[in-house]
Amino acid sequence: MIKTKMEQTGIISMSAYLRKMAIDGYVIKLELPELREMISLLRRSSNNLNQIAKHINTTGRIYAEDIDEILRWQEKLWQCANEILKQLAAIA
Repeated sequence: MIKTKMEQTGIISMSAYLRKMAIDGYVIKLELPELREMISLLRRSSNNLNQIAKHINTTGRIYAEDIDEILRWQEKLWQCANEILKQLAAIA
């Protein structure tokens, strides 16, 4: 039974699982695809910001399209963050 429960949580080490259970009495395995999506959005947003910064440094200009793109990425990030917070609140 212990091995089965350990495998369900994704913990490979029996000693790590037993320590966690002895200390906390439970193991929570969170599967939040929204978190993976948010990390991906953060990476893309960071890359876009770097490209825009290089463009500004080269030309000395910023375009409305660049600002709009930044705002769109920020809105997507906030949506992901809010979804994650809702799911975490439902757990507590």
